Amino acid sequence: MLPELFVKRMRELLADGAESVLEALEQEPVVSVRLNPAKCNGFPNVNRQSPDGKSLDVVPWASDGYYLDERKAFTFDPLFHAGCYYVQEASSMFLERVVRQYVTEPVTVLDLCAAPGGKSTHLRSVLPEGSLMVSNEVIPSRAQVLVENMVKWGHPDCVVTNSTPADFGDLPSFFDVMVADVPCSGEGMFRKDPVAVAEWSEANVETCWRRSRGIIADCWDALKEGGLLVYSTCTFNTKEDEENVRWICEKLGAEVLPLTVSAEWGITGNLLASPKTFPVFRFLPGRTRGEGFFLAVMRKLSVRETVFHRKQKAVSLRRSLPIPTECKGWVRDASSYECQLVNDALFAVSQRHSAALATLQQLVRVLHAGIQLATRQSPNRRSENVVPTPSLALSTALRQEAFPRVDVSYADALAYLRKEALTLPPDVPRGYILLTFRGVPLGFAKNVGNRANNLYPSEWRIRTTHLPDNEVWVFY
Repeated sequence: MLPELFVKRMRELLADGAESVLEALEQEPVVSVRLNPAKCNGFPNVNRQSPDGKSLDVVPWASDGYYLDERKAFTFDPLFHAGCYYVQEASSMFLERVVRQYVTEPVTVLDLCAAPGGKSTHLRSVLPEGSLMVSNEVIPSRAQVLVENMVKWGHPDCVVTNSTPADFGDLPSFFDVMVADVPCSGEGMFRKDPVAVAEWSEANVETCWRRSRGIIADCWDALKEGGLLVYSTCTFNTKEDEENVRWICEKLGAEVLPLTVSAEWGITGNLLASPKTFPVFRFLPGRTRGEGFFLAVMRKLSVRETVFHRKQKAVSLRRSLPIPTECKGWVRDASSYECQLVNDALFAVSQRHSAALATLQQLVRVLHAGIQLATRQSPNRRSENVVPTPSLALSTALRQEAFPRVDVSYADALAYLRKEALTLPPDVPRGYILLTFRGVPLGFAKNVGNRANNLYPSEWRIRTTHLPDNEVWVFY
């Protein structure tokens, strides 16, 4: 049951068009996924078809988005864990249109409120090669989920941070693009999330629009002059949407930019009752095939004169060093990376982004950067003490031929993802083995002869002991 006051507000906002939207909000949500082109285009066994061989309906505003007829048990699809696709709401894939229209060369991008990772993984797939993707989440537990999803997506030029918007404000003119999918009252998610319905109130709407302004103001100085701000919510009301966009333009100094869209997509424009309107893009269930979503793109007009208080953050000890000899053959084009030792973890980061990363490490909390190649079990460099990591296994920069490979069955793939013990064929050599499913890397195991030690991260494992009656395939 939708909140009575919400229904009243929607009728005031949309007039005669409200009933179709309200009716749609009582129906089942739309299910959609987005393929990872860096993985799916490289593995011939991953196709853009459903298990019954039918072509999937495409999300028209996204190059790799597809609608599903029903929600699958994604937990039981090994390709989901391998980062071959992301389960993402179709409307939010509209972010791609901004990149396609306005980003034509490598850029440095901040996704400010990034967890669990839908927009960051999408941006990483459509940004020009050579771009640096910085994905931030302020809540620590959600930030760890963000790390997992970005690692599984596999692109080496990504950084995950756990900092406040104000921390980024001390990085003047650092980013070419900032994406702020701000915390909101969640009206657009009502048919997906019963909690959003239960928690909705007029007071919460008031809290959200004020908080959103604070978030943008805190990090505004980090955006370059002429840089792009993409502001989005998953709510309908104009206070959190159009009125905040107008405030950003008037108070911070920005202009709203248009986007080229098709009338067939059913996107709704500006709903402010004002003679001076500006282009915005609102997705309404019942009119568009997806959940509720709002987006506006703005260009920063000028840089404010601001005194920056650059307080260096406490960071883990980081030491640059050449990539160890035993690890050089693990990644393609190894000479383009430099290695950082963070405690006992070895990270490979692109040399072209090393200066930017060094700046970030001084001012914000960096959780993950580039590719974690290995962990070192002792201070010496003997190869038997260097253990390859899941980040390496799932990276698109991995040289698969550097390790013996075993392609496992569906049942063994699920056992591995549960972190259960494995027994490999007798002809498999001892040492570190790359396990794949349908040719796609899942992770490493260490074959010790009579058994194989499972190196899948405990925190990522499938926790349910339930087994599906049939194999779960989203793509065949």
